[in-house]
Amino acid sequence: MLIPGLVSVTFRALSPEEIIRWVSKAGVQSIEWGGDVHVPPGEVDRAREVGRWTREAGLMVAAYGSYYRLGGGVNNTAPFEHVLASAVGLAAPTIRVWAGAKGSVDCSPEERRDVIDDALRVAELAGRAGITISLEYHDGTLTDTRASVRSLLDELAHPNIEFLWQPSHGEPVDACAGRLLDVLPRLRNVHVFHWWPTHRDRHPLVEGEARWRTFIEIVRETGRSVDFLLEFVVNDSPERFLADAATLRSWLEGQPPA
Repeated sequence: MLIPGLVSVTFRALSPEEIIRWVSKAGVQSIEWGGDVHVPPGEVDRAREVGRWTREAGLMVAAYGSYYRLGGGVNNTAPFEHVLASAVGLAAPTIRVWAGAKGSVDCSPEERRDVIDDALRVAELAGRAGITISLEYHDGTLTDTRASVRSLLDELAHPNIEFLWQPSHGEPVDACAGRLLDVLPRLRNVHVFHWWPTHRDRHPLVEGEARWRTFIEIVRETGRSVDFLLEFVVNDSPERFLADAATLRSWLEGQPPA
């Protein structure tokens, strides 16, 4: 089942209650709650409250979107134990983490080892709570190149470590599809947007139809349950979110092109 949803940091200026109302109006089903504004790490009562509101609205928590950087040390604003406590309070199935604080080219072997060791450490901690760890697929981290990700798949061969995926800006669809296929056996969720050719150029999702239908069909063929989460919209507009959500729902439902 392919599940449409939202990453809450799309609307950092809105309260969780407002986000839940917009998500319900959009007809999507799940939310990745962000740890920078809506559910701060360590504020467990807040996490429980937001989780309860989400479920009372008939929605699902897709993930806890932490900004914890593996091996990051001073780059982290809270220890992983605080992140995990909030994820437990939220009843999130997975925690989004970042694969370090440097791109793969700039990372020394020792720094890469720190990321690997920390990933294995936090995966064990989260696993005891029945929660997985999902690495963000993002520039400026060890998931920035296909070669680095392929190495990570071997270095992090742990049953509690999964991957989030999103396409790279300005990269041809075939290259992006290849990256997706690499992580497909361990894919948790997908972040959905159409920025082209750079992250500064946001467009309505419908303009990325050919690309996104390709990615969606790759995931659909697995027969697994994966959340496709809208992340950021043109002008941070809730109304634009409604239009993009309708587009995404139609694709996930397998409706033919307009």
